[in-house]
Amino acid sequence: MKVSIWSDIRCPFCYIGKRKFEAALAKFPHKEEIIIEWKSFELDPNIETQPSSDYTEYFMESKGVDRQRALDMFEKVTDMASEVGLHFNVEKAVIANSLNAHRLLHFAKQEGLADRVKEAMLKAHLEDAKNIDDLDFLLSLATDLGLEENKVKAMLASEDFSYEVRQDEMEARNLGISGVPFFVLDGKYGLSGAQPEEVFTEALEDAWDKQEQQKITILDTGAENSCDLDGNCE
Repeated sequence: MKVSIWSDIRCPFCYIGKRKFEAALAKFPHKEEIIIEWKSFELDPNIETQPSSDYTEYFMESKGVDRQRALDMFEKVTDMASEVGLHFNVEKAVIANSLNAHRLLHFAKQEGLADRVKEAMLKAHLEDAKNIDDLDFLLSLATDLGLEENKVKAMLASEDFSYEVRQDEMEARNLGISGVPFFVLDGKYGLSGAQPEEVFTEALEDAWDKQEQQKITILDTGAENSCDLDGNCE
């Protein structure tokens, strides 16, 4: 069963939601049969990377709140993160466009390393205050995780996978997804936000049970009056 997850590297609740979903999945009896597919979603496609600007000031201006309100919001999400073993450093975050990070994620997907790259980029942005739009940093991160340096460098220097990012975002719009994280189980059941672990557990169980119910039950295993893939007919 496939679980598609729309999220942005810039989104703190996406990292928290990832941890809570992983905790539920770890206890799920059929976890080995679950395929995770990471989907791109940019919270602000037009944001300009500003590595030398103060993130708190940027947040205050973009959200229309004063400094104390901003710090209170940072503290709340940091406390939520700590409950699942994460150590956010939101005040020190680098203001960065996430398109290149999403392109790298799509490249990693075709190499079978999407989950490792997704985890590393979330940590880099939300815990380590790294610039996720810096191509040298993304190259270093990717190669440290086992991706081939020359291939990554060539990809980052091109426009490769921009189309795939936009396709993910178009699919999100068509599904009515306006916020992340957003989880789609078995292509049918949607779940929004960093839900409690038990909610993810229930969603996995329900989607799995319904999928099993829809499978064909073979009533007669006899091979008479049929043809197989090799063209043999009996």
